Formats: sequence, C-alpha cells, structure tokens
Amino acid sequence: MPFGLKNAPQIYQRMLDNALYGFTRIPRLEGDPVSKQLDPKTSPDLIPAEPKDDGKKSVLGRRSYIDDILITAESWDHLCNRVEGLLDVCDEWNLSINVVKSFWGKDQVEYLGHKVSNHGLEANPKDLSALTDLPFPGSLRAMQSFLGSLNYYSKFIEDYAIYAAVLYELREVDFAAMNKPENRSRIQDLAAAVGDDMEQTGKPAEADIRWIRAQKSFTKLKENVAFTPILRHFRPELQPVVVVYANDWAISAALMQEHDTVFHPVMFASRTLKSNELNYGIVEKEALALLRVLDLGHNLLVGREIKVRARYSTLAWLFRSSGLQGRLGQWAALLSPWTLEIVKCTKGEYEILGAIAATITPRAEVDQALIAIAPRKEPRRKIQAPIPTVYPGESLWVVSFDGSARVKRSGGAYSAILWKLPEWTVVRARSEYADGLTVNDAEYRGLLLCMDLLEGEAQQRLVVCGDSNLVIRQVRGEIDCKAPGLTLLRQKALDRLLAWPDHELLHVKRDWNGSADSLTGAALQRQAGVEVEEDTDFDNLVTLNLLEEILAVKEVEEHPAAKICPVATRAAGGSRSRPAVLQEEVVRSLRIERVKQAQDEEVWIAGLKKYLVGAVHELSPEDIRSYNAVGSDYEVDLDDLLFYCPPAKRTTEERDGLMQLVVPETLQQDVLHHYHSSLEGGHQGIGRTYQRIRDHFHWRGLYRSVQRYVGECVDCETGKERPTLQGESPGNIQATYPFQIIAMDHIPSLPKSHKGNTELLIWVDLFTGYVIAKASASRTAQTIAESYEECVFRRFGASEVIRHDREPGFMADFFRSFNKILGQ
Repeated sequence: MPFGLKNAPQIYQRMLDNALYGFTRIPRLEGDPVSKQLDPKTSPDLIPAEPKDDGKKSVLGRRSYIDDILITAESWDHLCNRVEGLLDVCDEWNLSINVVKSFWGKDQVEYLGHKVSNHGLEANPKDLSALTDLPFPGSLRAMQSFLGSLNYYSKFIEDYAIYAAVLYELREVDFAAMNKPENRSRIQDLAAAVGDDMEQTGKPAEADIRWIRAQKSFTKLKENVAFTPILRHFRPELQPVVVVYANDWAISAALMQEHDTVFHPVMFASRTLKSNELNYGIVEKEALALLRVLDLGHNLLVGREIKVRARYSTLAWLFRSSGLQGRLGQWAALLSPWTLEIVKCTKGEYEILGAIAATITPRAEVDQALIAIAPRKEPRRKIQAPIPTVYPGESLWVVSFDGSARVKRSGGAYSAILWKLPEWTVVRARSEYADGLTVNDAEYRGLLLCMDLLEGEAQQRLVVCGDSNLVIRQVRGEIDCKAPGLTLLRQKALDRLLAWPDHELLHVKRDWNGSADSLTGAALQRQAGVEVEEDTDFDNLVTLNLLEEILAVKEVEEHPAAKICPVATRAAGGSRSRPAVLQEEVVRSLRIERVKQAQDEEVWIAGLKKYLVGAVHELSPEDIRSYNAVGSDYEVDLDDLLFYCPPAKRTTEERDGLMQLVVPETLQQDVLHHYHSSLEGGHQGIGRTYQRIRDHFHWRGLYRSVQRYVGECVDCETGKERPTLQGESPGNIQATYPFQIIAMDHIPSLPKSHKGNTELLIWVDLFTGYVIAKASASRTAQTIAESYEECVFRRFGASEVIRHDREPGFMADFFRSFNKILGQ
C-alpha cells in the first residue's frame, strides 16, 4: 500500500470494485468478419492461444461504497442467488464479511444516510435537528459548510439549485458587513416589514434586498430538507412523465411515473439561467429544462417513449418545424433521437399537477414563492454608445471610413471621406488598394486614412464614423485586441487620435455608410485607389450620404438663455446642391414608373390589378374565377403597384409590414443580379439569396428561379469548389479491423526541444485506440508524408481511410499523391 494508510479507502474501494464487477467473456459470433480475421485457422500469422480462465462472474443488483454493500432482489430466491454469488466472489478474493454487522432479508434498510425500501428512496439525515435548527451562518465558511451538508440531499429537494442560487452569490465582504449589529438589526426589521413583496414598502437598498432574499432562501431550504419526498424507484414497465417549468430566471423539471393513478417523483432537475439565457423566450427556456432532465436521466430514459407536460404547446413546434436555425436547430437535433409526446394542459397548471403527489409544489405557487428569492441576474445587453449631439450651426469635422477584402484576389481596399459640418460638404475623399489585407486590416487602414485627410486642418470637434464594430470598440477600449497585426494598427490609430482631444467614435450600420462603402467597392473592383476630385463624384457621395440622418441637429430649446451655443451663418453658395438626376424623390418616381410599366406588360399581373380595383367588365368569367381564388393575398397600393401579402390572420399594420412587391418576369433577372452577383449580394448560396429576396419581393416560382440562377453563376461554380466525392460522415465511419481507419492531427506550438522539434504529429487507430506520436520541426506535406511512412506504413501497412481536420498540410497535392501511391 503506497503512501501509507491515507490511501487505504481508495485502494480498498478499487479492490472491491474489481471483485464485484468481474468480467464476462463474450462468445465468438458465427459469420463475424472481425472474428474471421482474428481466427488462427484463417490467419496463419496469428499465434493460437486460449485464455487461462473463462472469466469472472459479476455480482449484479448491488451498490457498494467501501465496506458498505447493498443487494436488492425481487423475491427471496432471487436474493439468495445474488447473496450466494457475493459470497463466492468474497471467498475468491479473500474478503471477509462480518455477519454480526450484516442484515439479511430486510424490507427497509438504512444505507449511507438514506432509507431504501420497495416504496423508494428517502432521505435520512443522522442529525436532522442540526440542520433545521441552524441559525443563519455568520461567515462564508459556515455558509459553505451548510450548503455542503445540504448538497448531499439536494436530489430530494425540488428546485434546490434555484433556492440555493442566491446563497452561492454571497461573498466574504458581504458577511463582514452583515456582522455589524446595526446592519443585522436593520435587515431583520426590514425583512419583517416587507414580507414576500419587496415593492410594497418602497425600494430598499440593493445590499439589503440581497440579504432578505438570502434569509428567505435559507429558511425555505431548511423547511424542504425536513419534509423531503420519497423518490420512487424507476420502473421500466411504466411510462415516464416529465413536467417542465420555466420562469424569468430559472428552469426546472420533474421526472415522474404513475402509481395507482397518482404521479410520484423519480428525479428532480433545476438550475438558474445564465445571463445570455435570460433573453430567451419561454418556449426556449422550457426546451432547456427538457434537455437538462434528459441529460441527467439519460440512462433511465434512453429508448423509451416519454410524455412531456408543459404549459405551452409551442414546445412541440421544435419537432414539426423544418426551417429551424441557430440554437433552435441544435436543440431540435439533440431532441431528434428521443420519442417524446408533448402535451399542453388546456385547463392550466392545476390540470398538470392535479394527479401528482402532494409532495410536488404546484407551479402556480412556485412562481409566487420564487419572487422573494430571485438572485441578482440581468440579461446580457449590447453596449450601445450614445450618438453624438450636433447643435444648430455648430462647426465640426466628420470622417467616415470603410474597408473590404477579397480572398480570391488576395487584396483589400479601404476609403475615407472628410465632411465639413454644418454644410455637410465633402472636403476630401480618397480610396486605396493593397495586397495581402484582411477585412479587419482594411478597416483599420481606412481609419488611419481618415487621419491622413485631417492633416493641416484646424483643430475642432471630430466625429469618426465606421461600420466595423470590431475596430470602433477596440479603439474605444471596450474589447481586447489580441491579434499582433491589429494591435500594431490600433496603437497607430490611438497615437494619431491624440492630436484630436475632442473626438468621438460612432459605429453605424453599413447602409448608413454608403458613401465610403461605394468608394471601397470601386477600388476593390479596379484594384487601385483614387483621389476624388470631380464635382460629379462629390455630388454622388453627397447623394449616398445618410450620416446626416444619424447626426441630426438638436432642436432649439424654448428658452435660448438656458443653453448658449456658437452660431454660424450658412453661406448660400457654400454647400453643394444635389443634382436633380440623383435626388431620392426623382429616383423613386423613376423606379415606380419602370416597375408599373413592367407589371402592366405581364398579362396575369395586369388582369389581377384590374380585378382588385373593380374593373371586372374587362375580364372574362374564367379570369374572374381564377383571380377570385388568389385575390385575397394581393393588394394594389396608391402608386398602382401590385403587392403580395402572405396569407395569415394579421392586422392591417402587420400586413403592410409584410407586403412584398410582385416582380414581373422582365425584371426578375435584375433582382437576382442585385441580391446575388452584385457587390452587395456577395455571391451567397441558394438559401440566403432566397431569404433576402423573399423579404421584399415575390413572384411565382421564386425558389426555382434562385436555384437556377445560383446554379448557373460562373463565379460560384469556379470559385466555390465542390468535393468530387461526397465522403461519409465522421460519425458513421466504423473500423472493422486494426489500422483500417486512422485519425491524424497536429499538436502545434510546443516548447522547442534540443533537436529543434516544435510540433507533434499524432495517429490514432480507431479500432484499437492505439496511439502513435512523432515529433517534427515543421508541418509541411513532405514532413507529414515522411513521418507517416516511417511510423505507420512500415509497421502496419497502408490504411483504407485517414481522418483529419483538412489542415493545409493534409490537403496538399503532395500528400494526396503520396496517399494515391500507397493505395489509400
């Protein structure tokens, strides 16, 4: 026994487990391909050998903890057979049993602080009064001791994690403040006055509220441990029933089974929600509760049909919907192997719990009980910086920047525009192009280009606008910058901004940064930058500018004396007027006229518009009948344009928000080009292109048109290479003999050895789990091939399949050719 007597319990437990678990030799199956390959008759290279024994018997139906062994059985004969097997194992392993301390044939026994009987499992603390009479702990260590003692019986306490959450939040400094007599007496008086609703007597201090909730949770936990329910043994022949519950900040679930028309609990599961989960909807929270109880009770519930009782029927929507995305899609995939029957109780909560044992708290009362012990949890909110205020006639500089990069062209472009307020005139505008840029590099260079445009200008207030949330927040210092290249660019930007002490950084959406985005897109197309000098180009930038709507001038107050601001007179000829051809109203009217003309040229659209406006005398009876069937889904607006509204029971305002313009056949290619092939479209896939078009437009066969257009796109076909062979899913690959399939991966960036090696190449046989490691100084394809030939191929031959994570060295042509030579 190494290390003295301190490790005796662990060593004894290990010896007892080895004795009781045993092992059973599995007989060879006829026709099994693995057995044939391991048969000495068919494989002459194998040495015939037989095991020394046929295996050791396992003692089933028992629980063991060091020297406490509990054996259960359904009948007396069954118990005798199991005890006989236990005695045989103890005799073989030279283990002795004290007959005086043993109990045989009992209906109920005490085992490790529990009462075990045929009715179920019941908590049996040795000193219950020590827990129930315990005063509120006065130190953090005492609170931890109480929670540790209570945690052993947490499975008997419904919603234990929810009640204990506020106690786990207490810190040492909180107890130090609480130990002061004046604070303790004040909180006790406040708790007695407030009761369950802390809003009735004003708003107490946050620290006082925390202590009131902690004391209420402490009292509730002591009450619950004194009256714990009996957890029934899980019976495979009975259908399991899961009741899920969710509120604003916690979830819980109870696994039950029906005994004599009454539901009794088998297991409880609960936890508080994380900060990001507080924003979930009630259906998503119920899905979290269901996933938790299925995870904790996986061994009991796997392969069985489960009935789930919930307050909301929309939980069943996860199983019926086919277009789930994000976390809902992941949860639906996790729930797909289970056979679940979702039942919504139409008469409320008491129908769910009307047939449940009285030990379960009705959920309607849980909502009220948990209000008083809610911990300090707030949903994670997005940090939004305030929009800079612009006063009437204020003179200031505004710079806007943008950056973009193309992986295919291995380069990026960036641009910057200098605006003069209050006239909103373009002083300077420039774009540049460089090779080897990422998107973030281009955005940072666009910010530095803004500072170049400001050189030589008078010092005054400066507002920097950009559509890169990463760059703006890193320069503000809200998020860390860990990339070495971006860290250098960030420091350069901060050094340049020091020359402008009165500056503000504003993140805007890409649509509002259209002027800088247009310059960047043009530079990216021509792969060269440009200095804007022509008046027409300045006018185009002014037309595309929407920053004026964000940085709107603050309205003049009723009492000017209360706020004194500098006033500047706007010169009549100082601003550049927008050309008439680019004015928004003119462009809008031209687009409406073009769409209207195209709709009137298409027969079915023109006929449907006549039907909707009441000109039915120009239509045939057949056309009227056909238009009558679909006319409720279409509307004609004041501009005589036809819109499609999805058929649903919505209000007029909601229908207006969902209306989609009906695109005639002559304009469909223009829409497809804009949402797929243009710079804004970005050559996205079929699904995303279809979703973007469907949000605004409608025509018959829209999905087929998108599918055909994207499939015929030359750039997508040549730039998005598809694999010639669709390989199997990694989860479906199963090896049938040693080194048929191996997995390969790198462990990079290790400390440099005395031989100069910094990489470790790992191979794992998926049949036996055998691991091979090889140190190397590089990760090139040639090094990988040489290491594989030396460590794997020479010893075990070529494998049929090699699994890897598509690392560049594994996907290189050199390594592929090497595998082809080996025939794998």
